[in-house]
Amino acid sequence: MFNIKEELKKLPDKSGVYIMRDKDDNILYVGKAVSLKNRVRQYFMKNNKTQRILKMVSLIDHFEYIVTDNEAEALILECNLIKENRPKFNVLLKDDKTYPYIKIDVKSDYPNVFITRRIINDGSKYFGPYANPGSAREMVNFIRDRFKIRQCRNFKYNKRPCLNYHIKKCPAPCMGYISVEDYKKQIDDIIMLLEGKTEKIIKNLKEEIIQLSEKQEFEKAAEVRDRMIAIERISTKQKVSNISENNIDVIGLYKNKLSVCIEIFFVRGSKMIAREHYYFDDFKDDENSDIISGFIKQYYIDKPDLPSKIMIQEEIEDKELLEEWLGKKAGRKVEIKTPQRGEKLRFVELAEKNAQITLENKLKDKTDILLELKEKLNLNKMPRKIESFDISNISGQFIVGGMCVMKDGIINKKLSRRFKIKNVVGQDDPKCMEEVVTRRIKHSIESPKGGFGELPDLILADGGIIQIKAIKKAIAKYDIDIPVYGMVKDDKHRTRALINEERQEIEISEKLMMVITNFQDEVHNVAIEYHRKLRDKEMTRSVLDDIEGIGEKRKQELLKTFGSIEKIKEADIEDIMKIKGITRSIAENIKEAIK
Repeated sequence: MFNIKEELKKLPDKSGVYIMRDKDDNILYVGKAVSLKNRVRQYFMKNNKTQRILKMVSLIDHFEYIVTDNEAEALILECNLIKENRPKFNVLLKDDKTYPYIKIDVKSDYPNVFITRRIINDGSKYFGPYANPGSAREMVNFIRDRFKIRQCRNFKYNKRPCLNYHIKKCPAPCMGYISVEDYKKQIDDIIMLLEGKTEKIIKNLKEEIIQLSEKQEFEKAAEVRDRMIAIERISTKQKVSNISENNIDVIGLYKNKLSVCIEIFFVRGSKMIAREHYYFDDFKDDENSDIISGFIKQYYIDKPDLPSKIMIQEEIEDKELLEEWLGKKAGRKVEIKTPQRGEKLRFVELAEKNAQITLENKLKDKTDILLELKEKLNLNKMPRKIESFDISNISGQFIVGGMCVMKDGIINKKLSRRFKIKNVVGQDDPKCMEEVVTRRIKHSIESPKGGFGELPDLILADGGIIQIKAIKKAIAKYDIDIPVYGMVKDDKHRTRALINEERQEIEISEKLMMVITNFQDEVHNVAIEYHRKLRDKEMTRSVLDDIEGIGEKRKQELLKTFGSIEKIKEADIEDIMKIKGITRSIAENIKEAIK
């Protein structure tokens, strides 16, 4: 039994990483500390904490820690553990937001230039990210149009050149018509272009034009001149006014009562090449400096193209440590600056202003969606809290229900709930739906401040008329009024429309339809994932599940170590005791149960 008070006394006064876990051994939070003893104790003291930290502490069942030689090692370990485990209370970047990069496979004799969203450690050069995929495509098309490079993804020598050679789009390296050295001169110019060093390219091209003209190779000189003009135009198009820095990222943060938005600008060679933004709904009560520090750790852990400077709007506590870590990753100096005046301060303020506009626009979009729902469904009030339900089973086995919640137009996955059907025998989806909704309403009526919170303003059923009637039957058991509509799909399993109890389809905008589609997909996923979990658990159930002192983690360790129940039966007690957490008495219980 883990005794938190006793374990706090054992904490060493050394640097390291601490890992907070819940009763199911899930990782809640990963942090680093100069002194583990002082830092971990702070969580359990009666001092001012944000709502997020209070919630986390209430879930902590036990913790563990890893001592490191210094704080720099602790920082690297913290970043890697967060990336690997994605704890719910750390600042996390969404996995589904992948931006394109331009990749040059420089290790090839004849490198190619193309777009990728997958970054691997293969010695290639990556440029980006490009928040607008169209900008990345435009740049690659420009490069292929103005530089004669191969466009085939898989290079191989051929017996004759392809069409690109005949239309003067490729120098046909596959035929040996261009040397490796001459080809790579073009690649060097492309790299300078993507790095923003256009002045140097233009200077080189001017010299080349003069040389070609002196040789009276006027056609080639004209081609180089056209390329130079095109590069000058694209350089002017990208230019950012009043910013002299060459290789910087600018981070701006804005938050309101509902959410936090971080906007990041990428400036390379005094040119804005891209921007990104991220939302963090659970960190609105945290200090700005803590949010920015957590963001930097997660954002740059896998970035191949690190800037020389990162400009932020306020000082952060572990600035020097982060600079050291980023410098080691980049192989050169990386500074984190908080400008106080001049053009750099104005640029940080611009990023902050953009974060504000981005967040306000997002919230405006959500408000517009709720207003449209209110109008189209003739609701008495704004549907700020919407719930959806779905039933999942296979041939009447492992029947479960899923519930998904949308608050203020945003799906809140933390409010999702799962139900194991208790009172329905056999496959009867409407009765299962009635049971699930009845139990859900009962929770709020009996415990208004409990985990289910207040009742919804609107219920959307994953299904048609039958499911609508089943939900209305559940609601009718209580003296309440909640509007109910159905989300129906077409033959290709795509959301088609909202319908009412009279089978009337309600016409809605494309933007609202996208939101409804995501909502329907999410509640379906909640139900199906719970169904799979119960099914898989039953399939992997063994005699070990009934032994006192053996939980899921120890069971998996036993099966992983020995391979099967038969092998455990043959093992000595001493061998079984080598599994972490298994005492002699537990080992004896195991041997007795499986003999």
